[in-house]
Amino acid sequence: MAARDVLTKNQLCVLEKLETASGPLSAYTLLDQLRERGFRAPLQVYRALDTLVKSGFVHRLESINSFVACAEPHDHSHSMTAFAICDTCGQVTEMSDHDVDHRLNEWVNSTGFAAKKAVIEFRGVCAKCRAEAA
Repeated sequence: MAARDVLTKNQLCVLEKLETASGPLSAYTLLDQLRERGFRAPLQVYRALDTLVKSGFVHRLESINSFVACAEPHDHSHSMTAFAICDTCGQVTEMSDHDVDHRLNEWVNSTGFAAKKAVIEFRGVCAKCRAEAA
């Protein structure tokens, strides 16, 4: 995991925007929100996101092509993270469990498959939206 103090200005801007966001943001939404900070091209955002994802500071939500800051700011070592994404309000809850991670790795390794990464995303309705709909 990279230390926050070695991040570039652009990487810090993107990370701070994601940390203060109320939900996941796409790269183009980030670009629009960071124009006042000197961002002009999508490539600036994508390069920053690439480094932040590789460093564990940010997660990419595959099913909605968006990004969120890691909810575990002091533990970027988890290799398997699951996300619960509310289809109503867009809230994202990050979940990681080392026991589940270990069991999934055992399972996939027993097949001889060489996994590069695992993405688990649950789509549905969060407790708050379910309560409001009741």
